[in-house]
Amino acid sequence: MNRFQQIKEIIDRVEEDFGKFYEKNNKAAGTRIRKAMQELKNIATDIRKEVQNMKNAEDASSNKETKKEK
Repeated sequence: MNRFQQIKEIIDRVEEDFGKFYEKNNKAAGTRIRKAMQELKNIATDIRKEVQNMKNAEDASSNKETKKEK
């Protein structure tokens, strides 16, 4: 759940920059948005890997149990 909190914090941090960039055309705010989006992308990739690994571990353990039952 820690990663979910990180995502929320990044979004909260750049919320104001979205207004500055899209409404006031502030280029520095655009740079901060791009940096934050890269952070989100990296966290999302890590989460996807973690979820897949956990899923694969569960599948492997359930396959072992099924083989033992036979």
